[in-house]
Amino acid sequence: MELLEGTLRAYPWGSRTLIADLKGEPPASRPEAEIWFGAHPGSPSTVNGLPLTDVIAANPRAALGDRVADTFDNELPFLLKILAAGAPLSLQAHPSLEQAKEGFARENAAGINIDATNRNYRDANHKPELIVALSEFIAMAGFRPLARTLEIFDVLECEPLDHYRSMLTVDHEEESLRALFTTWITIPVAKRHELIDALIGAIHTYLESNDPNPEITFVLTHILELNEQYPGDVGILGALLLNFYKLEPGEGLYLDAANLHAYISGLGVEIMANSDNVLRGGLTSKYVDVPELVRVLDFTPLPNARVDASVDSTPDASVTHYPVPIDEFTLDRINVTGTPTVAHDGPMIVLCTSGTAQLTCGEKTLDISAGHAVWVASEDPDVTVSGDGAEVFVARV
Repeated sequence: MELLEGTLRAYPWGSRTLIADLKGEPPASRPEAEIWFGAHPGSPSTVNGLPLTDVIAANPRAALGDRVADTFDNELPFLLKILAAGAPLSLQAHPSLEQAKEGFARENAAGINIDATNRNYRDANHKPELIVALSEFIAMAGFRPLARTLEIFDVLECEPLDHYRSMLTVDHEEESLRALFTTWITIPVAKRHELIDALIGAIHTYLESNDPNPEITFVLTHILELNEQYPGDVGILGALLLNFYKLEPGEGLYLDAANLHAYISGLGVEIMANSDNVLRGGLTSKYVDVPELVRVLDFTPLPNARVDASVDSTPDASVTHYPVPIDEFTLDRINVTGTPTVAHDGPMIVLCTSGTAQLTCGEKTLDISAGHAVWVASEDPDVTVSGDGAEVFVARV
């Protein structure tokens, strides 16, 4: 077991206070968006000054164990993050494994530098992901079932918006959503601005009415905020088709490949397959590749992205499990009340998010405070945690 030094990523959508507050530090001088704990080649964490990628490569079977080493080609298959959204992230989706392999090879063959701003595929991996809220967390994720979207169209009574109703049939949801989203994301700029202006006016009128629906109000209020931050952006139209969620601390969302989404605000712990592939469609100043985004998107409505978490309570801890339908990672949240033992049969990263956790692994003991983590190799003994009131997240394969 060793201290794992995370890699800070500063993006414009980050926050100067969310990560700083978590760590008990003063506000940062620039937006802090993510801290990466893992072995992605683009930004690996470090162990005793060495990149975790090098530590694993030096002895993959000791670091990962035979099962993980054989299954995932001697690589750590997950990437753990602290994510702090002070502003909305881009409207985005991630490719499937087949799409990632094809896209990565295609961009390599085209000679696009791996760090180029117009690069979509920075690795050959897919990126299913789970986000667990540490604060109130607002997100939009997956296309909303069409019947509920038509309810929003109805209450808005917006003639320019109703012009597109003929494209929508609840009996053919996927085809309808594909047709409408593709139309909206490619319409001429002047026509897009006219439509968004009419939409925003209709939203204000609806919100000022006597009896607005609370669920619809939640969606429309955030669309107004998105338009304030990205006026006239095509992502405003895309957002109108998505599910909106408010997560309380401890609640989670899971998204598989090809689901359109954007996190809007809040602090969370995110875990994903070890990838940095992002295809963007709006709400960003970064590179947007509309044809490639549309090519990989899944237009099947996603009725509910919430994770059905389960809790096991013992005198030593309350452990929340977040089940996901993939092999690359599992994530548990442990609220410590005694001295629970965390077992593992492969590599493990333990991240503290509240209080101070004392971790004992064999004869070694380390203290970590909120925002800090340890790396536990497969060959290491199980870990015992103490620190009444501490909260840790445990990432395993």
